[in-house]
Amino acid sequence: MDRKVLLLTGGSRGIGLGIAQEAARRGWFVSLGLRDASALPDGLSADDAEAVPYDASTGEEAPWVEGVMKRHGRIDAVVACAGVLDHDSIVTQDDDAVLRLFEINAHAPRRLAAAAWQPLIDSGEGRIIVLASLSGKRVKSARSGLYGFSKFAAVGLAHALRHEGWDHGIRATAICPGIVATDMGLSAANGSRDAADMTQVADLAALAVNTLELPGTLSQAEITVNCQLDGIY
Repeated sequence: MDRKVLLLTGGSRGIGLGIAQEAARRGWFVSLGLRDASALPDGLSADDAEAVPYDASTGEEAPWVEGVMKRHGRIDAVVACAGVLDHDSIVTQDDDAVLRLFEINAHAPRRLAAAAWQPLIDSGEGRIIVLASLSGKRVKSARSGLYGFSKFAAVGLAHALRHEGWDHGIRATAICPGIVATDMGLSAANGSRDAADMTQVADLAALAVNTLELPGTLSQAEITVNCQLDGIY
């Protein structure tokens, strides 16, 4: 395939779907890892995308990568958007819930990057985006503490991948938005803001694909964005 190939998780809705649509519009071919891969999400066609069965909690990254390489022969970027929000207390006794949070928000992106590592090297301009959160930069409240715990790990992962891949031409970025106008964003806002006053998915998607297309000499380790005044963010 002559077109660049992007692997993307969390593309059934929200930020992930927005990034998939924007990347396809710019000429990327998008392989979406979806729990329900029976049909492509709205705004995507078989000319520019495919749906592959994938569950971030069960470790199906290697078969996904192997299939993409057989079908398309290349992987140029990985965008990890799949994530879960949990408002439980940081001192919860529910270890299973905490482990699930980390499994999806931090471990799955690491496994996907590792599975795609050699193709990203072979690309010569491999790109990785970990969709983290401002909750990975600061803990704003007790309500967001446990979620922030997992997103700090996600930000650290992006930095570690950036160091590991630098000499191979791989660039990794943690994108850390505040509240975005999605179902998850509305839950996080807890009634404090209207969707129109939040960061819009289309704007964040454009920022993400811009980041994928930056030259290696203009690498950004982190990008923080916000829709409200929030300390240094």
